[in-house]
Amino acid sequence: MSTHYPLHVQTTHSETIVQRLWREVAKFGIVGAISFVVDMGLFNLLVTGPMDSKITTAKIVSGAVATAVAWIGNRFWTFRHRRNRPVHHEVALFFAVNGIALGISALWIAFTHYVLHLDGAFWLNVNAFIGIGLGTLFRFWTYRRFVFASELDEEGRDPSDLVVVEHRSASVD
Repeated sequence: MSTHYPLHVQTTHSETIVQRLWREVAKFGIVGAISFVVDMGLFNLLVTGPMDSKITTAKIVSGAVATAVAWIGNRFWTFRHRRNRPVHHEVALFFAVNGIALGISALWIAFTHYVLHLDGAFWLNVNAFIGIGLGTLFRFWTYRRFVFASELDEEGRDPSDLVVVEHRSASVD
């Protein structure tokens, strides 16, 4: 008969940080890719339809919808392992951060469209892509640092540094 029980084992700090960062970056990238498709798809639908003369407004609407998609993905998947502050504080921070990132993206679109006169579907898409990229760099850093910040344990370690390893005792027959 064998007994199973988990042991908490501390791996090397740098190894754990790299592994955790990689997992978060990968998940953040997947959520971001889905949000990107929502943002770009809706932006293109709006600028070729009901908001054809309101480029900046179309970008703000598409960005807001993509932000809602990103909230769900990041809250419940990418950063779910972090101990979070009360949800209403986290939501306020998340949408404040995304409001700034959306502002960066919308300002870039407005600047390139109205000042540089880069018109047409090609330039709108190129500049929407660049604006989203600029906002994404800002978002990842602020999500990790402020929005989905984890609490440290009594010894100053991040709880996600602990790795659970299954230990089996020897069978006794």
